[in-house]
Amino acid sequence: MKHKIIDPWGSGLLEDYEKIIKDFGLEIFHSGIFPNPNRIMRRNVVFAGRDLKIISDAINQRKKYYVLSGIMPSNEKIHFGTKMVVENIKYFQEHGAHSYILVADLEAASTRGVTLEEARKRALDFHIPAYVALGLDPRKTIFYFQSENREVMNYAYEFAKKITLNEFEAIYGSADPGKIMAAMTQVADILYPQFKERMPGIIPVGVDQDPHIRLTRDVVRRFKERKFFLPSGLYHKYTPSLDGDIKMSKSKPESCIELPEDIKSVKRKIKNALSGGRDTLDEHRKLGARIEKDMVFELMKQHLVEDDKELDSIYHEYKSGRMTSGELKEIACSKMEEFMGNLVKGIEHARKNIDRLNFVKFK
Repeated sequence: MKHKIIDPWGSGLLEDYEKIIKDFGLEIFHSGIFPNPNRIMRRNVVFAGRDLKIISDAINQRKKYYVLSGIMPSNEKIHFGTKMVVENIKYFQEHGAHSYILVADLEAASTRGVTLEEARKRALDFHIPAYVALGLDPRKTIFYFQSENREVMNYAYEFAKKITLNEFEAIYGSADPGKIMAAMTQVADILYPQFKERMPGIIPVGVDQDPHIRLTRDVVRRFKERKFFLPSGLYHKYTPSLDGDIKMSKSKPESCIELPEDIKSVKRKIKNALSGGRDTLDEHRKLGARIEKDMVFELMKQHLVEDDKELDSIYHEYKSGRMTSGELKEIACSKMEEFMGNLVKGIEHARKNIDRLNFVKFK
C-alpha cells in the first residue's frame, strides 16, 4: 500500500482539502473556537488544525501559550501564503501569545543550498522587515537564528534518537541526510519556547508544513522525561493561481503575484486572470457571474477586502450580473495598488529599525 505523503519541500499540489482532513487526521476549523476571529479565519481560508481547544482555553482563561513560525530565507521575495501566516501570528499576538520567529538558516543551507551568510543578509534586509510590514508586532516578538541556537541543536540530536528511518520516510516520503537534519532541527525549534517553561504552543502554517508538526508530536509522545505539551497546528488554504490552479507558483510567473511586485505587472496579471464572467455582456446581465470560478474574487476574499459587508456587497453585485468582470478587476487593481504601496513603505520603515528587534542573545 502506498503511503499518503505531504511534502513540505516539494511542489506537489493538494487538491482536496476535505480529503486532506480525513487522510491526515486533522480537525475541521470552526471560527467560533477563537474570540474575534480574523478575516481568513472568518472566511474559511483557515480550514483545519490540530489540538485547537487547548489554545482556545489558553486565550479565554488568559493562560500562558506561545505562537511560533519560521522564516525560510531562500528567496528574495515572499508570497501570499507567508502573508496569511503573519496574519495568524498577529492574531495570536493580539490575544496574549508569547511570539517567536526563527530564521531557518541551517535548513536553508541543508535543503536549498543557501549559505549562512546569505541567509542572514536576506533575513535582515528583507524577510524580517516584510513580516513586520505585513503586521507582525516586533515589540512582542522574540527572534533568533537557528545556527546560533546551541540549545536547539543539542535537542535536535536528542530528539533524533526517538525516530526511526522507516517512520521518517512514512511522514516525508524520503530520508536524505539534509532533510533529516532540517526536520529534526524544526522539531527542536517548535519546542524551543518550552525548554524554559512548559506551555501550549500553536504553529500557523500552510498545510504542506503539517509533516513537521506531526513529527514533533511523535517526538513529544516519546520524549516523556520533559513532559512537553503537544504542539497545536493551524492550517490555511493556498491562494489560488490566477489561471485557476490550486496554488500560485513561480513556475507560472504570469499567474503568480509576488510580494512585493511592480504594480504595473500586478495589474496586467489581474486583468488577464481567469474570470467568472459570462461570454457576452447580455448573458452576464441575465445569468450573473460564476463566482466559484473567478480567481480575482478569490484574491479579494482572501487578501484585499477586509470588511465583510463590503465583500458581501461586491459578491451580490457580481453574482447578480450588475457588476461585470472588468469592473471587479478594476476594484481589485485599485485595492492591490494600495496594498503594494503600503507594503513597500512598511518594509523600508522596518528595515531602518532592524537593530531594535529583540534577538535572543546566546552565550
